[in-house]
Amino acid sequence: MDIARFFRIASSASIAFVVVVAVAVGSTYWWGGRKLARTVDVSVAPVTIPTDAAAIAHGKYLYESRGCMDCHGAKGAGKQVFDEPNGLRVRAPDITQANPDVARYRPEDWDRAIRHGVAQSGRPLLIMPSEDYNRLSNEDFGALVAYVRSLPPANGQPAEVRFPWFAQGLYGAGVIRDAAEKINHDLPPAPAIAAAVTPAYGQYMANACMGCHGGDLRGGHIPGAPPDWPPAADLRPNGVMKRYPQPDQFVAMMRTGKRPDGTDVSRVMPFSSFAKMNDTDLNALHLYLSATK
Repeated sequence: MDIARFFRIASSASIAFVVVVAVAVGSTYWWGGRKLARTVDVSVAPVTIPTDAAAIAHGKYLYESRGCMDCHGAKGAGKQVFDEPNGLRVRAPDITQANPDVARYRPEDWDRAIRHGVAQSGRPLLIMPSEDYNRLSNEDFGALVAYVRSLPPANGQPAEVRFPWFAQGLYGAGVIRDAAEKINHDLPPAPAIAAAVTPAYGQYMANACMGCHGGDLRGGHIPGAPPDWPPAADLRPNGVMKRYPQPDQFVAMMRTGKRPDGTDVSRVMPFSSFAKMNDTDLNALHLYLSATK
């Protein structure tokens, strides 16, 4: 083969490769846009939202200890969650009654948003970690909504979600999934479980870990997380739980963000929320994680 012919073939092959890649990227980007605009049909049974002081106080505890505060702020006004150099920009919205969209929420709308990751319009709520809250009992869900409804108007900003082009492509390709894709919407709410240091209650608590650590708690790369985030730890007994054979070691770590040797656990774990968990919740979680096979 002469040199001229070789370079013509190589050039044609390179062009074909670039075209194929461009089409593939363009297709996934386009499909990502389609997914963002899709409607997720979720049927939920109305839950009565309590109004008594005890329920609102319990809802405040859930709001502050289960991660809601980390995104929506202590007073529900919302805050900037991500503002990355690569173009990923996420602001959690004001969820007080000052937000006209929230003010129109019925109990069913709160349910779809919190436990299913679906907006009132039916579109998927991106970034909202509803897989962590999907198994909330009706009692806990009702208390949480009761507290949020009780917050004074904050006049915060609306939601903002901006994906860089490559993230939208990964979303279109299914590499990144929203919560509505991860949830089995046909499952009924979890039954009420008495708060006690038992394996059953510990398992209920562990549902809040699945968004980052996975349904089987094996950990690993957190899908959709910024590329500089560390992988989630393996929470099974033969994984990271070997560091915490005693409950008090685990409780101290969850409250301080430090391992028994004094080193920091992870800069992305929401320890500001975990530190507010009471002894019963943390000891039950330790009991379950230590025994999970």
